[in-house]
Amino acid sequence: MFRSIRDSLSRTRQSVFGQIVSVLGVGEINDETWEDLEALLIQADVGVPTTLALVDALRGRVTRDGLYRAEQLVQALKDELRAILVDAPTFELEEPRQLTIVMVVGVNGSGKTTTIGKLAHKYKGDGRNLILAAGDTFRAAAIDQLKIWSERAGVPLISGQPGSDPAAVTYDSIRAARARGFDMLIIDTAGRLHTKFNLMKELEKVYGVCKKSVHAAPHEVLLVLDAPTGQNALMQAQKFKESVNVTGIILTKLDGTAKGGMVFAIYRELSLPVRFIGTGEKIEDLAPFDADLFVDGLFDN
Repeated sequence: MFRSIRDSLSRTRQSVFGQIVSVLGVGEINDETWEDLEALLIQADVGVPTTLALVDALRGRVTRDGLYRAEQLVQALKDELRAILVDAPTFELEEPRQLTIVMVVGVNGSGKTTTIGKLAHKYKGDGRNLILAAGDTFRAAAIDQLKIWSERAGVPLISGQPGSDPAAVTYDSIRAARARGFDMLIIDTAGRLHTKFNLMKELEKVYGVCKKSVHAAPHEVLLVLDAPTGQNALMQAQKFKESVNVTGIILTKLDGTAKGGMVFAIYRELSLPVRFIGTGEKIEDLAPFDADLFVDGLFDN
């Protein structure tokens, strides 16, 4: 797992965090050290508020712990980055219950449907008896794509006609899951721009059907974010959280960007844990998020 996470972070490590190690690797801590560190963290998409908080915390540690060498600051930075990623809430998808309902949301092109296939593969392998629901009815191709992934994962799929009401498909899927004894239902939803008010309202209807049909459902609402979108992903997460109470993030395409620092902004500014990282294109390329492995993967060669 460490190798897959490390490999997916290669661009972030080589282009930004590697520079941080170089900048902080020699000499004494001075004003230029802080300026360079701020610039590099922002370049890594850690975001301005989280960057300023990190630098402020590090300045405090320098005074409190008597740090004076720049290389000591690298370890202190790793400690502070880990501290941002702790205390994630219980992952309800892992909790035993008669029927667990998971909504997967995100904009078109984020890798949402592919990620659902990877989730299905993982949890079937873990012994769960699961079924998928094709709630993205606005695009006929989305239903066909999810069918391909359901076949690859070896799990059944409930779908309606293209253009049908996604809330109705969700209701039918919940009834089918109960009737056929499944213990997990993963619902695909229409990829939509978070700025489209009417489309977000449709998503809220799907959420409402889950809530009314099964106790405490949906038990997880996972937002798939495309890492290369950088700070725009933070805006997406905020809007989806407001509409359907997003509970966690799945970060895709991390291997194709230098913007891995966005994980820290999502955690600190939105209190949203990252649950999985897409580490490649194959069905098994989905790694559970591990804070220690992630931070180590940003720095270790």
